[in-house]
Amino acid sequence: MPPKTVKVGVVQATPALFELQKSVDLVLSWIEKGVEEGCQLLLFPETFIPCYPRGLRFDAVIGRRSDKGRAMWLDYWTNSIEVGSPEMQRISEAIKKAGLFVGLGVTERESVGGSLHCSLLYFGKDGTLLGKHRKLKPTGLERFIWGQSDGDSLVSFDTELGTLGGLICWENYMPLARTAMYQKGVEIYLAPTADARPAWQSTMQHVALEGRCFVLSSNQYVTKAHYPERYQAELVDEPKVMSRGGSVIISPMGDILAGPLWDQEGLLTAELNFEDLIKSKLDFDCVGHYARPDVFQLAVVNQPETVKV
Repeated sequence: MPPKTVKVGVVQATPALFELQKSVDLVLSWIEKGVEEGCQLLLFPETFIPCYPRGLRFDAVIGRRSDKGRAMWLDYWTNSIEVGSPEMQRISEAIKKAGLFVGLGVTERESVGGSLHCSLLYFGKDGTLLGKHRKLKPTGLERFIWGQSDGDSLVSFDTELGTLGGLICWENYMPLARTAMYQKGVEIYLAPTADARPAWQSTMQHVALEGRCFVLSSNQYVTKAHYPERYQAELVDEPKVMSRGGSVIISPMGDILAGPLWDQEGLLTAELNFEDLIKSKLDFDCVGHYARPDVFQLAVVNQPETVKV
């Protein structure tokens, strides 16, 4: 049984855009802050390493790519992170020293081939990479820079803190993807995002209420000035503040436990009381007494069993 309470933290921070080594330095710094706050689990935003390339077009239109866009792609690819790399080792060692679970949003570079993926990496408190979720369906022009994944990426982990799982950004608008995670009994639902619209808060509350789970959503705070000088000319039509944040922690009854945090960096923390998970299911359990398996059945191709940690 999980402990009665778990202290979690959600990082809202500005990445070192297009700078892999400095991005890793920032991850390590925020892990230290999580330890200082007594966090047992820490969630970072979507693609915190090396950044969410908001506002950039990679000089592409339908039917045409250019050398300029390929050079920008090379820059992004070079500063993305690879599983098994020295940068990953630095992160694992820091997590082991800190002794907390971490969900880290990255742009992941494949070790074979040149593809990139928008990934959520799950680390155990011993620094071990427990597994990873790759975004099933990149949204809009994201499809130009990230590949898509399949069912074997819908991972979940049974840990001493509870069952962890989740989806990235607009995957949370996919009802079947959400249900696939609910069927795994996810108790702490991780939702790193790049969506800074106020309406995102409603989505996160809906997920908490629907899944009767704790929801942690983490976003970046980024201004145009944070971008490297070499890309400033690409952003002339973008607003000064490109991502306001909006990170939040929500209870299984849809109550906001921390946040939303706007227009600044910060670490949100909350104590999750696991009795609230049980109490919330008195009147609704979407994969329990509220399910209708005689009417609805969901088969997820290649989804792995929940990993016992």
